[in-house]
Amino acid sequence: MTKERVTGPRSGRSHWTTRRWLRAGVAVTLAVLTVLGSLGVWAITRTSQVTDELVDYRSPALEQAVRLESALVDQETGVRGYGLTGERSFLAPYPKGVADERAAARRLRELVRGDARGREDLTTVQRLAGRWRERLARPVSEAGADRAVAVASDRADEGKRLFDAVRRAAQRQQEHLSEGQSEARAELRRSTGLRNVSLAVIGGVIVLVAGLVFEGLRRGVTTPLAHLGRAAREVAGGRFDRPIDGTGPADLRQLAADVEAMRGRLVEELEYSERARQLLDERAGELRRSNTELEQFAYVASHDLQEPLRKVSSFTQLLQRRYGGQLDERADQYIGFAVDGANRMQVLINDLLAFSRVGRVHHDHTTVDLEEVMQRVLDALSVSIEESGAGIEHDPLPTVLGDATQLGILWQNLLSNSVKFRTPGQPPRIRVSVARAGDDWRFAVTDDGIGIAPEFREKVFVLFQRLHTRDAYPGTGIGLAMCKKVVEFHGGTIAVDPGHTPGTRIVFTLPAVDAREGERS
Repeated sequence: MTKERVTGPRSGRSHWTTRRWLRAGVAVTLAVLTVLGSLGVWAITRTSQVTDELVDYRSPALEQAVRLESALVDQETGVRGYGLTGERSFLAPYPKGVADERAAARRLRELVRGDARGREDLTTVQRLAGRWRERLARPVSEAGADRAVAVASDRADEGKRLFDAVRRAAQRQQEHLSEGQSEARAELRRSTGLRNVSLAVIGGVIVLVAGLVFEGLRRGVTTPLAHLGRAAREVAGGRFDRPIDGTGPADLRQLAADVEAMRGRLVEELEYSERARQLLDERAGELRRSNTELEQFAYVASHDLQEPLRKVSSFTQLLQRRYGGQLDERADQYIGFAVDGANRMQVLINDLLAFSRVGRVHHDHTTVDLEEVMQRVLDALSVSIEESGAGIEHDPLPTVLGDATQLGILWQNLLSNSVKFRTPGQPPRIRVSVARAGDDWRFAVTDDGIGIAPEFREKVFVLFQRLHTRDAYPGTGIGLAMCKKVVEFHGGTIAVDPGHTPGTRIVFTLPAVDAREGERS
């Protein structure tokens, strides 16, 4: 009913979804920005073109025109000085001016290549300059000192008239180039103004669009979502009977309807979960009581079996000592079986008793120096180490939080296994390494013994699991199971390293002291 109420037709509500509103808004915005962007790009491009024309052509052309006139003036000065004095040194500016004129004319012709009037002005200046050189400059410069003065004096009026024409042509050329430069600057100002207006309009449109987008999102998205969020938080706070309705676009109203349906389903699931939790609490309480009774039974059974088992062992051993050799061979064999069985049963009960005590008897964590624990274990195993010729080395061991007795059991089982399961005929080599791994210490006990097959790497940590016969390797199959229980009691993990061959590497972790202190704080 809620979903029909939210999504059904209602007067005054739009059927447009948020995606449709966004698509329409983005399309309109892109169209406007495309038009304005095109105008702005054109204005920027035109500004760049005018700037390039002004910088690369107009201004350099005017500069070269001035240099051209200056070179012609240098020529006239040199010729006039030589013609008046007859001194050859006064003629020095003439050849330099000719060279400067050619360079300036060549560069100027390149710059006005696209300007017909500029080319015409340059041609006029060069033609008049050539006429002046032909009528006055060359005859004077090529004549001797005495002859040069006479030629200059005879042609003074003609030379002045010709050079004045050159000056007027050069000035017209500069005026035309200056007009072109002014026009380019005016065009640059117009283009820059158009560019600035275009960019300002684009900026205004962007601000307007941003405002419209913000307002649209506020009305169409954030406000409906805030309303939906408040309702959802009220439901999350415990008001499961609070109905959730939606506002805004059609898809947000549909979302509200889906949340309302989910609320109804959650109410049903919570009622079911509450019933299941109560049942689970009852079962958990029964399981805790059962585990406690089982632990107590294992401890009591192991402890109470010690006395009758000691009697059986003592009398069978006494029977073996007193009547050994007096009966037939089969009787001696039977007595040996009874003694061996009683001894193995006593070892098994002791191991079971120790296994049941892990985490129950010694459960107070204190600071434990593993170096001291390792030294005690090595002293306890000194006989088997000496008999096997084992070589044991270890890294400096850290201090951890735990139970010293249980950690001693851990090291004793791991090292005794490495000594026991050595390669026949070869003294075992055992190394204990340690490294910091985050909040844990990572230990590795590595040996060069017979190893563990891949299919048994998980099985060896199960209680009473043996991989070899008692005749080959004595034991009860509890050692590694006890190691696992000790490590897990201390908050670590233990496993066989699958990548190590030959031999065996047992890897386990123990939380570091600083990590445990951080948890407590």
